[in-house]
Amino acid sequence: MNKKKIFNDPVYGFVTIPTELLFDLIEHTYFQRLRRIQQLGLTSFVYPGALHTRFHHALGAMHLMTLALRTLKDKGIKISAKEGEAAMAAILLHDVGHGPLSHALEHSIFHKVHHEELSLHLMRKLNAQFNGALDLAIQIFEGTYSRPFFHQLVSSQLDMDRLDYLNRDSFYTGVQEGRPGADRLIKMLTVVDERLVLEEKAVYSIENFLVSRRLMYWQVYLHKTVTSAEQMVIRIMQHARALVRKGVDVPASPNLQFFLSRSVTQQEFEQDDEILRRFTRLDDTDVWGAVKLWADHPDKVLNYLAQSLLDRHLFKITLQTEPFDEDFQLGIVELIAEHFQLSHEDAAQLMLTGRISNNAYDIGGEDPIDVLTKRGRVVNVAEASDLPNIRAISQRVEKHYICYPKEIL
Repeated sequence: MNKKKIFNDPVYGFVTIPTELLFDLIEHTYFQRLRRIQQLGLTSFVYPGALHTRFHHALGAMHLMTLALRTLKDKGIKISAKEGEAAMAAILLHDVGHGPLSHALEHSIFHKVHHEELSLHLMRKLNAQFNGALDLAIQIFEGTYSRPFFHQLVSSQLDMDRLDYLNRDSFYTGVQEGRPGADRLIKMLTVVDERLVLEEKAVYSIENFLVSRRLMYWQVYLHKTVTSAEQMVIRIMQHARALVRKGVDVPASPNLQFFLSRSVTQQEFEQDDEILRRFTRLDDTDVWGAVKLWADHPDKVLNYLAQSLLDRHLFKITLQTEPFDEDFQLGIVELIAEHFQLSHEDAAQLMLTGRISNNAYDIGGEDPIDVLTKRGRVVNVAEASDLPNIRAISQRVEKHYICYPKEIL
């Protein structure tokens, strides 16, 4: 069988699958599930074109990894075929642990388990199936390999993951200002003392990348309407789970029903293959199928939330820099209770509060973006830039939000 396949990607053009191992990983059921998980969750409620999947993104990130490795080789960095394949496998599988609707329901399926931890466990399961072929890929993914620049290409503040999702998400949303200039950044990569750096002439390209990232977060990922929609679907899952645990019949697919009926910890996930089997059969279709069923549920809160989400009748959302006053929140709950004829407890389910925050670059964080100056020094990009923008956009901006039904106005 010919496994040297070519995908026609709308962002990059032709993307080649360079090795048989990578082809077999793409063919695996764990990876094929990513076709059924949207990259941006509910963002299509605001940007109708944002219907691309985690499958698209993983292939795109692998493609950018091939370009980065080729650039480094051309600059004399010794990279073996085994290391190159492992780096591509690590980036290909970096999101394989994502659950339905990507980040929107990340903590609604499992109890305090991040998708990176789920991805790592699935990589270990795949490694057992592929007779140890992913040993090096796992080391690179974990950051334990002796050449740390490989891990930085997979996960850092300027990695192939970020470059692809900014490129791809700006393409599908139509937010052209979010394009990070990935081609030039990749061409400027090099390695010093086994750590990833960029040549000094890339400083303005790095600045453009960080500005693009900041813009994409506020304009797309943390868009207030997207935040409202995501908080509604999170509350739907929370309320459905609470009803199930009270013994109320809440119809759902068998696999979704399984996770509604219990709080699964990371330890349980890693030790119980039945949990793993059910999780790897869970995707966006389970959630949307359940929401459609719940729109006819006798519980008034679940019914209202589900029908509102289906009809894109989203909650009004208000943002401010300070937390919302408790008396104000109490007043909102009272208005909800009066309008919908609900108890105070049920009315509280229709008010959503929280906070969102964004900083495009963490100057003092792990794996900073380092620049190789013309004098041979390696410095943080915030020091290399003669413009104040990088320091400015590294400041964390935090906003508090409150969401509630528009009808009470």
